[in-house]
Amino acid sequence: MKLGFITNSLAWAGMKNLEEIAVWASNNGFKDMEVGPSISLDQKAFESVLQKTGIDISAFVYCRNFLSEDPNEAERHKKALIERIAFAPKVGASKIICSTGVTKESMLKENPVMYDPEASLDAVTEVFKEIIELAEKNNVRLCFENCPIMGNISISPYMWDVLFDRLGSDKVGLVYDPSHLVWQLMDPYSVIMKYKDRIFHVHGKDCEVNFDKLKQVGILHSFSQKVDEVKEGENELKKMWWRYRLPGLGDLNWNKIVSNLQEAGFDGTISIEHEDPVWEGTLDKVKTGLLKAKKHIESFL
Repeated sequence: MKLGFITNSLAWAGMKNLEEIAVWASNNGFKDMEVGPSISLDQKAFESVLQKTGIDISAFVYCRNFLSEDPNEAERHKKALIERIAFAPKVGASKIICSTGVTKESMLKENPVMYDPEASLDAVTEVFKEIIELAEKNNVRLCFENCPIMGNISISPYMWDVLFDRLGSDKVGLVYDPSHLVWQLMDPYSVIMKYKDRIFHVHGKDCEVNFDKLKQVGILHSFSQKVDEVKEGENELKKMWWRYRLPGLGDLNWNKIVSNLQEAGFDGTISIEHEDPVWEGTLDKVKTGLLKAKKHIESFL
């Protein structure tokens, strides 16, 4: 297994130059990077970075709602995803981390406390026909996120089975992110063995549940502010009954996660996804947070 990180946290903190990020990563012992949307797809820049630093760039991440009610927005996001699928193999990357998209039918507006991911299944199947065909042509694997907040229906083991059956491609799999399973009250450990052939990538992110607050507000009291009022890079989950943490600072047992991944034969990348509100705010804090997470996960490898 290799340890890497998603470039987003450093980009949000002001470090947006690919070479600068890669040099810092290499100097601090990271072996891989997952490149976020804020990094432009400049092939010469990527080739230069790969040559100078020797670090791997195995994945690109682009999680957006490809089924937005705004057709222009949906088409723009779909185009950006397709662009990354075509670009990835040019720089040696083999994985694209993405969401599925979700339609308004899943939101059940007549009963807003409910969510029906299967209501979007036909639309997801249709929009991914072309995307999967391109992925297969370019030998790129699509790794569905399991975060429910980002235009996504790949949110649970049940939905994974439904999607894999419907989409029917061995290029479609998962980026296993245990943090989302924690706050959805699902088992984050047993799924590793069950889906070992579909876990193409791992996000190193933890989650902390504030049970005292949960007892006061319940699971439906999700946000203290509207998501569309949150600026890019700002953590919209600061006042919730749960929050994301760096590995080692939340509720997850990373010794168990790493052990299960090893038993499952996973030999890919654990990519640290830094969305911890305690370790953001300045570039130095973000860097320190990434290194703390790296040290914790490394202790079990």
